[in-house]
Amino acid sequence: MRYLDIDLNLSKEDIAIQREAHEFAKGVMRPAAEELGRLTPEKQIADDSPLWDFLKQAYQLGYHAVIFPEEVGGMGLTPLQQAIVMEEMGWGSNGLCIQLGAAGAHALGGLMSMNPELLEEFTIPFCNCKDGSIRGCWAVTEPDHGSDTLGFGESFFDSPEIRPNCRAILDGNEWVISGQKSAWVSGAPVANHCLVHLQIDPDRGFAGIGAAIVPLDIPGCSKGKPHEMLGMRELNQCELYFDDVRIPAHYMFMDNADYYFPFGKQILAGFNMTVACFATGLARAAFEEAFSYCHERVQGGKLLKEHYSVKRRIFEMFSRVETCRALSRRAVELNGSIFPGFPEYSIAAKTVATELAFQNAHDAITILGANGLSTEYHTEKLFRDARENLIADGTTETLQKVGGHFLFETYPRTRESINRMG
Repeated sequence: MRYLDIDLNLSKEDIAIQREAHEFAKGVMRPAAEELGRLTPEKQIADDSPLWDFLKQAYQLGYHAVIFPEEVGGMGLTPLQQAIVMEEMGWGSNGLCIQLGAAGAHALGGLMSMNPELLEEFTIPFCNCKDGSIRGCWAVTEPDHGSDTLGFGESFFDSPEIRPNCRAILDGNEWVISGQKSAWVSGAPVANHCLVHLQIDPDRGFAGIGAAIVPLDIPGCSKGKPHEMLGMRELNQCELYFDDVRIPAHYMFMDNADYYFPFGKQILAGFNMTVACFATGLARAAFEEAFSYCHERVQGGKLLKEHYSVKRRIFEMFSRVETCRALSRRAVELNGSIFPGFPEYSIAAKTVATELAFQNAHDAITILGANGLSTEYHTEKLFRDARENLIADGTTETLQKVGGHFLFETYPRTRESINRMG
């Protein structure tokens, strides 16, 4: 369903990018997500899985490199164009959005490092890949640690009593990695590279975290089995194990724990605005499913769209979509244009958009009734996916707490504090 984009400043190029992304979401992402969602986790990653065709088509069009600059082979989109593409893809499938986003994790690490060796070895080859053969993942959470890794400002954050499950020790010109990452590493079952968060200073708890790029085909790396989830079933996830894995010292691109706090803030600024755009697409998809159904279903002798209560609910859903879009785009336009980013704005966008998307998915099921719970309709998948979004990349409650901490540190920001890129 076409919608009116009320941003009157969109250029012809912006609109063309929007339409192309929507066609990809409609013609490729939705069918692939539906088919993958009906398969077992093992069959999702088998040689004959539809996942591979999806990845190949996405890479050929450059959608794996949406956020990367043209200088390294990325799409070179403006922040606004990035937000537009991510919303359309979120309309198609939030799970496959995360699959694509995770695929570039190691390449993003190389970009953030600005190390010419890492750019040449990881970032540029990934961006130039057109067949989906280079795939990364981002390993943060662990069996014993999840949203607490985001506990900036909490008393436990730098406590030596905090013992992450994955650690690294410098041995000459190599880092030796040991430990395990949780079962929720998105894209890990099919990844051949990984960006790993690991403890490098055991005296500082989470504040002693470093970050490294790890090829997953080197000795000591292994994977658990993929898991079946409530939502985003098209997204494959599994554990990662590291048994005295040795990497060259320069692969640890964040080798000083003093960098983790600013690095973590930048990650929050980037990840949360991205998820907010995906959630906006989901909120819109739920609204459109309900809106269309109201034109078809007769209840009490008249179409649903003629009932007062339905009109009110539909308008609430419409209002939520516009709220999500406004906040997510502003966050992307801000944090896609400055460095370092302001994470509190991205956190606001993510927490609001995911909550409103869940409300829209809930209301869509309410309008469709029993049909909304049937797998014959798209609404039940949207509901499951929306619920998972409330946990992915940090629970709403945890992120709000972190956002509050940042506000008390920085509010009100001044224009003089903005450092524009480029």
